[in-house]
Amino acid sequence: MDAEAPVSPKIASVDDDVTSLALGKSILSQKYDIITIPSGEKFFVLLEKVQPNLILLDVEMPGMNGYEVLKRLKANPKYADIPVIFLTSRSDTSSELEGLSLGAIDYISKPFSPPLLLKRIELHLLVVTQTERLKEFNTNLQQMVKAKTKTVLDMQNSVLKTVANLVEYRDEVTGGHIERTRGYLEILLDAMFAQKLHADEIKTWDRDFFLQSSQLHDVGKISIRDNILLKPDKLTDEEFNIMKKHTLFGVQIIEEIQKDTSESSFLTYAKILAGTHHEKWNGTGYPYGLAGENIPLGGRLMAIADVYDALISVRPYKTPLTHEKAMQIIVEGKGTQFDPDLIELFLSVADKFNRLVQKTKPN
Repeated sequence: MDAEAPVSPKIASVDDDVTSLALGKSILSQKYDIITIPSGEKFFVLLEKVQPNLILLDVEMPGMNGYEVLKRLKANPKYADIPVIFLTSRSDTSSELEGLSLGAIDYISKPFSPPLLLKRIELHLLVVTQTERLKEFNTNLQQMVKAKTKTVLDMQNSVLKTVANLVEYRDEVTGGHIERTRGYLEILLDAMFAQKLHADEIKTWDRDFFLQSSQLHDVGKISIRDNILLKPDKLTDEEFNIMKKHTLFGVQIIEEIQKDTSESSFLTYAKILAGTHHEKWNGTGYPYGLAGENIPLGGRLMAIADVYDALISVRPYKTPLTHEKAMQIIVEGKGTQFDPDLIELFLSVADKFNRLVQKTKPN
């Protein structure tokens, strides 16, 4: 089967001078598909059916002149990118400048040299072709980058989930805690965007990385001995002091990971959440004893998500509380354990927390 012949570029020649139209067609028809139109008005009728690759446009025409045709073309996004060359008997600089200022790509004075006209059309069409190929390349490149970025994010998320699951497999009573706290954070973060709370800060965050990183907030529990981590009774003061070190162990683990990677944005979030989710607004938390806004915003958010989930979940030393009771306890901690503004935020979306709990059905 024979290969299809290449399609010749379409050139529309718009001129009220029949002689000029015939001359232009005789010069160009061997290389191009030439369409001749005797007026600007008829040209726009043609455009509804055929879109040329390039337009040769006379300036001085009765009715709609060339400048008016060009203005109308540029005002329509569908036609604005079609290259226009003015062919005109005007040779003054001001006329040429006006045409180029309106968006024409070239300005050729009549009478023109046929070889020169051919060459200039060839070059302009080449620019158009290369521009289209560049746009296509950029589009494909962007799609490749998005696909590659998604692959990297998926891989990172898979690694994070695996590490987080290691913690949960050791601490059997907190099954589903990591998944749920990530969900609570997402609810809070979406509400912050909607209510423009701390807008200047959170607009600089990478939302996906931040939520991914929350899966590592308890990673330091890997370093806690089983006889403490899995103890079925309430911890002694000494044991609790050891348990509190899981925050510092988490920071150390994440810092070790950061040493081996150049992409550490999500690890930076992870270190903040791991190290500060047990800090309290009044400064009585651990491990650093930070207070108020000295506690990173991510840590203040994580504190609410972490405590809420602990309250509604089963523990060896307690039964799960209802959503309403958990809400009451968290509200009582407003201004002491928790950021007052974030408690108001929590109250505005607490029903979504409850729906998430009902959906995931913690043990």
